[in-house]
Amino acid sequence: MAQQDTDQQHVGVLPVDDDGFVIDTEDTEERESGYRERGTSRPITVVGNPVLHKECKDVTEFGDELDQLVADMFASQRTAEGVGLAANQIGVDLKVFVYDCQDDQGVRHVGVVCNPKLVDLPADRRQLDESNEGCLSVPTAYAPLARPDYAEVTGQDEKGNPVRVRGTGYFARCLQHETDHLYGYLYIDRLSKRDRKDALRQMAENEPRYEVVANG
Repeated sequence: MAQQDTDQQHVGVLPVDDDGFVIDTEDTEERESGYRERGTSRPITVVGNPVLHKECKDVTEFGDELDQLVADMFASQRTAEGVGLAANQIGVDLKVFVYDCQDDQGVRHVGVVCNPKLVDLPADRRQLDESNEGCLSVPTAYAPLARPDYAEVTGQDEKGNPVRVRGTGYFARCLQHETDHLYGYLYIDRLSKRDRKDALRQMAENEPRYEVVANG
């Protein structure tokens, strides 16, 4: 089979590098503000809300409704001062997350992934980082959690084009954390019982700095 035309290989919201991964580090301020200014900030769902504890539905329709959801997610993420946000964190049962996150070198990454899947890495590429982790859906709580310091995610952009995203350090943690959300897992579900209890205690003892949806 003949090789595809180069322009066809690069069709999508973001350009790709020579390895086929999106280049999400260019025009970050312009792109993030473009999304956010079209959106409306929504309150954040918190642990205990049923939408956070089940696998979300696949995104199958790519159009104006999804575009507005993505804009609302960027607006909500900025209001809550987060670095990543999954759709179920604003109560929407769809597999889509947005991110505005720096890696450990201080490089800013901004993008959208629908229907994400984490690439299973070989053991020799799973160097664990045991840094603290927090979550907008578990406000004010933090706990150390070991995760690989490199991650690759495949999925689609908000127009339905296939995408591959990779990250290191803190950004790798973000990609894993947000993908987890869309399959019904919070980071506290990966903690020991003792650490999970401590995280929930931290949440109970402090007030979130952004609007949340009360459970029950």
